[in-house]
Amino acid sequence: MSKPNNHTSHPKVKQKEKEIRILILGLDNAGKTTILRRLTAESIDTIEPTLGFNIKTLDYKSYHLNIWDVGGQKTIRAYWRNYFEKTDGVIWVVDSADVARLEICRSELEGLLMQEKLVGASLLIMANKQDVGGALGADEIATVLGLESEEKGIFENRHVSIRGCSAVSGDGLVEGVDWMVEDISSRIFMLG
Repeated sequence: MSKPNNHTSHPKVKQKEKEIRILILGLDNAGKTTILRRLTAESIDTIEPTLGFNIKTLDYKSYHLNIWDVGGQKTIRAYWRNYFEKTDGVIWVVDSADVARLEICRSELEGLLMQEKLVGASLLIMANKQDVGGALGADEIATVLGLESEEKGIFENRHVSIRGCSAVSGDGLVEGVDWMVEDISSRIFMLG
């Protein structure tokens, strides 16, 4: 019979396994699945809309990333909350060339950030499709989403970064994930 473990710790503090749970969310056709496939070195030749979710595990530096890519169609967004439990970071993917839907994108992100289960999660905004003509730059996307305003509102007290990227070329993806892993690990892993 083994002795009970009397060690108590904060539920978010993970020690040995160094697992990080990341959600990739955003509107449909933003490039979520393409980003995930690019990060896991899979083919991006044929990508269908995600009707449920994809989970990929990625060993990244000394961490074990569990990445959940959830569909972004309007009918699926209501189910996003089912995936929030124990999420360490959210990658919010924006189609920088879909100017017509940026207000919907901002509204959905605001709703997401009001969720109690995501309060401590790091937020990486990927301004995707920088390689597409007419795409807004990351600074312009930041302005539209409200990151640049005096009153931070939903971004107050949140670890947030915005990066321009191209899921097709891979530009900006590694830098974004580096920031997220660094930010999460500095918050939830014990040193030593």
